[in-house]
Amino acid sequence: MLRFGIMSTAKIGRELVVPAIQDAENAVVTAIASRDLAKARAMADRFSVPHAFGSYEEMLASDVIDAVYIPLPTSQHVEWSIKAANAGKHVLCEKPIALKADEIDAIIEARDRNKVVVSEAFMITYTPVWHKVRELLAAGAIGRLKMVQGSFTYFNRDPGNMRNIPELGGGALPDIGVYPTITTRFATGKEPQRIQATVERDPEFGTDIYSSVKADFGDFELNFYISTQMANRQLMVFHGTDGFIEVKSPFNADRWGAEEVELTNRSHDGSQIFRFPDSRQYKLEAEAFARAVAGTTGEVVTLENSKANQRFIDAIYRAASKDGWETV
Repeated sequence: MLRFGIMSTAKIGRELVVPAIQDAENAVVTAIASRDLAKARAMADRFSVPHAFGSYEEMLASDVIDAVYIPLPTSQHVEWSIKAANAGKHVLCEKPIALKADEIDAIIEARDRNKVVVSEAFMITYTPVWHKVRELLAAGAIGRLKMVQGSFTYFNRDPGNMRNIPELGGGALPDIGVYPTITTRFATGKEPQRIQATVERDPEFGTDIYSSVKADFGDFELNFYISTQMANRQLMVFHGTDGFIEVKSPFNADRWGAEEVELTNRSHDGSQIFRFPDSRQYKLEAEAFARAVAGTTGEVVTLENSKANQRFIDAIYRAASKDGWETV
């Protein structure tokens, strides 16, 4: 059993990741750390976790954990991923693991020097929904892929929310822009070559709140829009010469809606719906990470993959400030 320490009492950990780790077949939470010991103890008691620490450093120095899960504000991800690796702990860090692609080089160096596993927590790469999409594309189920379309939007103007605070790494692209990019790259195995984009910022917060992106992958095109100030929507469609694949709940599987992949043929006289009820992607993520630490089978998001995805995001920001194409 891989013993996890949770770095902070953040909401995503409390509501999604800690319960998933506790339910995993090969992992368990053995410690909670917070800068407020009372908060750490309260969360530890809630999940029957034996150890609580009043500082992250104290937990990293302990021998009661093998790995850490980091759901801290985005601006702290690089710092604490490196500190955890230097303490000899394996690291599962919430996305985005960095705000610039070049920042990931220091994490790679720490990973290699300390011989630990470090992975960005893109839970969608573990769900059977996206493995099915990748399988269908590889099998030529829609012929030649020509166009991918995507959207991810929600509404949040809370000034106290980290997503609206630039100093904490807020913004729509770091928070949700990474999902259309990682899923397209995951499903197709292809990388973008050049990008056009528009980015709108909130005049009060200063964070990016809307982006419309056109990415040229050579063989096909990806168009998507994201926003933190629009009505809720999630959708990904892969359109080919012989049909299309529609992913109904592409990013928040088991919370947003039905976990379904619909394959429709060219003439619309036949379709197949693949359903994956209760796939529990956070549990699958924890189990895959534990297998990677154990050296057994299991594909996890590598830091090299994370760097390629962040290069995509970096290029979107650059493209928004110019006319024409921006090279990734």
